[in-house]
Amino acid sequence: MEANYATLWEALADTLGDREALVSGRTRRSWTEYESRSAHLAAALADAGLGRDSKLGLFLYNGPEYLEAQFASMKSRGIPVNINYRYLDEELLYLLENSDAEAIVFHQSLGDRVERVMERAPGVKLWIQVDDGGEPVPGASNYEDLVGAYDPAPRIQRSAEDVYMLYTGGTTGMPKGVMYDTGGMLQGFMGAAFPIFGMTASAVEEIPAQAAGLWDEERGVTSIPACPLMHGTGMWLGALIPHCAGARVVTLEGRSFDAHEVWSAAQREQASQVVIVGDAFAKPMLRALEEAKANGSPYDVSSVRFLISSGVMWTAEVKRDLLEWNDFILVDAMGSTEGSMGTQITTRGNIGETARFAMSPTTRVFTEEGREVEPGSGEAGMIAASGSVPIGYYKDEAKSKATFRSIGGVRYSFPGDWALVEADGSLTLLGRGSNCINTAGEKVYPEEVEEVVKRHPDVIDCLVVGVDDEKFGQRVTGVASLRAGSELTGEALREFTRSQLASFKMPRQLFIVDRVQRAPNGKADYKWARETVEQAIG
Repeated sequence: MEANYATLWEALADTLGDREALVSGRTRRSWTEYESRSAHLAAALADAGLGRDSKLGLFLYNGPEYLEAQFASMKSRGIPVNINYRYLDEELLYLLENSDAEAIVFHQSLGDRVERVMERAPGVKLWIQVDDGGEPVPGASNYEDLVGAYDPAPRIQRSAEDVYMLYTGGTTGMPKGVMYDTGGMLQGFMGAAFPIFGMTASAVEEIPAQAAGLWDEERGVTSIPACPLMHGTGMWLGALIPHCAGARVVTLEGRSFDAHEVWSAAQREQASQVVIVGDAFAKPMLRALEEAKANGSPYDVSSVRFLISSGVMWTAEVKRDLLEWNDFILVDAMGSTEGSMGTQITTRGNIGETARFAMSPTTRVFTEEGREVEPGSGEAGMIAASGSVPIGYYKDEAKSKATFRSIGGVRYSFPGDWALVEADGSLTLLGRGSNCINTAGEKVYPEEVEEVVKRHPDVIDCLVVGVDDEKFGQRVTGVASLRAGSELTGEALREFTRSQLASFKMPRQLFIVDRVQRAPNGKADYKWARETVEQAIG
């Protein structure tokens, strides 16, 4: 059997049959139904002219359709493309054009944005709408109608070299598609994650029987991605890797994070793992546990063995508080779409320091000159991840060469994170070497926000920075200078950006200053901007 996601999932469907694969509220799909519905949709995609390497945009909230459409694309050796459901018109159009998308699946509640870009996206051959109560979009096909109208696409031979792509913000510019070969990814996941599930498969052919054995022994995996599937944390840790182990994936029905919904679903479905994004999710989940207990109806979370996080700081204090409620194993994964770098495992008997990680065997830390940092030296360096390294960025050769490069004959990924190597070999994460703002797992580029702010006729200049935020990790803030005589307020300027930026990119605070300080060469002085904002906040 080829190391290919679609081929493996077909084999799992043949083996697991009536066991559940997808759950969302009252919707329950067995592995047989999951595979069959995806095959019917794959036939519809093929009829529209999509085939190998064709891109299918996924402009969806979490739900069964997200995973079915992804499977359908992979069945024909196509490439599913994640699109942030917060994107407005221009951002959506950019993703469709940059990815060369030939079809898109979207929720009808997002249809107004889709309808406004349809005429400007001639490369899209098929528009597929999922009915979630929104207004139907003229010219778009109905998802369920397509599933019902076609015979299932025949199974085909696939390759371990078929491309998987995930769009990520990175640290500069617009989002870029990070390309992997599926075989290398799958083998990497088998080695790193399968032991957590209790699986020892060394070959893809062994997986279906071992997955069935876990369910027979009542040790099967039920995973809840509490974060969006449109991001790597939710998709990879919450759905993609678990599915490869025959897991049941439970998606939440709410369109925004609700900690009570998470715990209710975990209790109802007897979830074995929940995937979150650092303190931004963990703190509300703690409060929900406390509130439920105070109301006399505490949640039964005893089935949850693992809480898994990546993408945002998860502090030791919050981990310690969570462990008072259950004997969880807390897995804090340090990584990015471009590569995995380290992990911190926390249990009741082992609570480590915040931002301290055990370095993966294939991880190194180098200075900008390419010299490896000595443990305990106190010297900061760039984290380099080896092992399953991406092929590169889609249609961006220059960025690919800068991020994925070889040192000493070994190919590494340099996602942009900086760290110290402690004397014991562990990593202390320092953060990104750029000014990228990470707010609740979303990456925001200051330059993009600044340009929108500067479109206001009263604005002379603007700088945008991220400041620490208890709920979101960082929040987007900034400073702006105005033309003489203007009475524009920071709040009014914020409102000006509302129709031009996705909500998570909107500055939560903007402060008016006499002059935005820049270096003599015109480069932004972000250090000054951050200090100014922090002083204004107090």
